[in-house]
Amino acid sequence: MAGHDWIKQFPAAITVCDCKGVILEMNDKAAQSFEKDGGYALIGRNLLDCHPEPARGKVQRLLDTCEKNIYTIEKNGIKKLIYQCPWFEDGQYAGFVELSLEIPFEMEHFVRS
Repeated sequence: MAGHDWIKQFPAAITVCDCKGVILEMNDKAAQSFEKDGGYALIGRNLLDCHPEPARGKVQRLLDTCEKNIYTIEKNGIKKLIYQCPWFEDGQYAGFVELSLEIPFEMEHFVRS
């Protein structure tokens, strides 16, 4: 397996944008998740154009402040963990990565020391 080929078929949606919100990369799961919006054709488009208010304002704040945004959602009977986090290249803010992972409704939680 060369380079980062494993990401393409990883079973969680991965979307990467630059610091202005332009989508740079998606894996197969992300393209499938956003199929009705264009799937892989979203690459090159701005995230801000894909979100209505108030989500658009929240995305803009995340881009401006470089803060993480982590939450869970339920849609169509599936619970997901959404993890949005800035990424950096050579120490400089480069944009955001969004991971969307399907998770069980009930799951074990461990406290480790």
